[in-house]
Amino acid sequence: MNTLLIYPAFPDTFWSFKHALKFIRKKAAFPPLGMLTVGAMLPQKWPKRLIDMNVVRLTDKDLSWADSAFISAMAVQRESARQTIARCKEAGLRVVAGGPLFTSEYDQFEGVDHFVLNEAELTLSPFVQDLEQGFARRVYQTTDFADIRETPAPMWGLIDLKHYASMSIQFSRGCPFNCDFCNVTALFGHKPRTKTAAQIIAELDGLYNLGWRGQIFFVDDNFIGNKKYLMTALLPALIQWQKHKDKISFNTEASVNLADDQALVEMMVAAGFDTVFIGIETPEEAGLAECNKKQNKNRDLVESVKRMQRSGLQVQGGFIVGFDSDTPSIFQRQIDFIQKSGIVTAMVGLLQAPAGTRLYHRMKQEGRLAGLISSNTDGTTNIIPRMELNALCDGYKKIMCHIYSPKHYYERVKTFLKEYNCPRTEIPLDFQRCMAFFRSCIHLGVFGKERFHYWKLLLWTIRKRPELLPLAITFSIYGHHFRKICELHIL
Repeated sequence: MNTLLIYPAFPDTFWSFKHALKFIRKKAAFPPLGMLTVGAMLPQKWPKRLIDMNVVRLTDKDLSWADSAFISAMAVQRESARQTIARCKEAGLRVVAGGPLFTSEYDQFEGVDHFVLNEAELTLSPFVQDLEQGFARRVYQTTDFADIRETPAPMWGLIDLKHYASMSIQFSRGCPFNCDFCNVTALFGHKPRTKTAAQIIAELDGLYNLGWRGQIFFVDDNFIGNKKYLMTALLPALIQWQKHKDKISFNTEASVNLADDQALVEMMVAAGFDTVFIGIETPEEAGLAECNKKQNKNRDLVESVKRMQRSGLQVQGGFIVGFDSDTPSIFQRQIDFIQKSGIVTAMVGLLQAPAGTRLYHRMKQEGRLAGLISSNTDGTTNIIPRMELNALCDGYKKIMCHIYSPKHYYERVKTFLKEYNCPRTEIPLDFQRCMAFFRSCIHLGVFGKERFHYWKLLLWTIRKRPELLPLAITFSIYGHHFRKICELHIL
């Protein structure tokens, strides 16, 4: 059975990095890791093609070749997924759908023939067996969680690595915390499940042997969920692996309590991690209590961030406004926190309630749901907030106007560069970075609204922190992307 694995397009969002990727001539930030893994789970005898609509077009020729289409998506890809399903049905293909979007909203997609929901390790094989015997059901789902020690390595041969800025890999699923608005535990449970260190090293070797030397993103929702195995098995294996390879940088997501364990931070840095995304959410204790963000409470969040920065980890941050306890002062409080912390990549969104979360059920009981979630950083919300909606949206725009205006953005970059203890003596200016620098000189330094701040930052960096010049250039390019998104989709 000729099988198309289709990954729908992302809209233009903060996380797409679309306007930054142009500087390094890449088409997408990350490959579709889930689809690559599903490809490895499907029968070997099935011919397969992967169409990542973020890097290539889905053509009529692709559709005429295929017998079936497997589609996976997240909520932010909903519109592209609908259009793709319609095209596949019009072409007469059997449509099979799975992944977070369909697991939460499968009743919203009438055009899909079969839903393979939850974790594919458990639901895909029964579907394939039934399909080959001619009596496949419409919905396959489970409440169990998979043993990901048995998950195969992604089928990297289905994509062209050169289209992507970073590769992705997964070590664990699940999170020990239970934040009110987060659907991670609804999808993957509270108990972190991990692959073995040997699995991860084998996957890294696979990428390395294909010639990959760029950044690798560990997509875990909380990389430090199982600290014991991390520190006794995986990180020592990664440290050893790096000794025999060109130094490859890793980044991931973790909870803020990472800052409390200096030994863990140092091991991560030694293993090659230089960036971590942290869900800060809000500097207000009342908001943290409301969303059950216990790990963030009763601490100096700015100091926690700076502790990680000084140890060699760039902290990216997620922030939320729209909690019931938020007052009009929250907008300035968020601005002050972001600027003071030196979190350059600050993703701010309105509170949303994904299906399956405790917040979703509470909002449903209170009659405060207002549709489906979209991106959490596009200035929309699917709940009816306590604060008057126009005031909330205006306050959100105020935050975005401030933190991504050239003046304040470049000030924040400088705050970070002053604090950051780079784990490398220098960041190599390879060909890709050199070309990005020359393009930034033209687009930002000559024609950009930020040209004064751009040159001021670069000159300061050359004088004070010359080893961080490539990082200063990267942040300048990120800032261009963030401002474009603000101007086009939020303001």
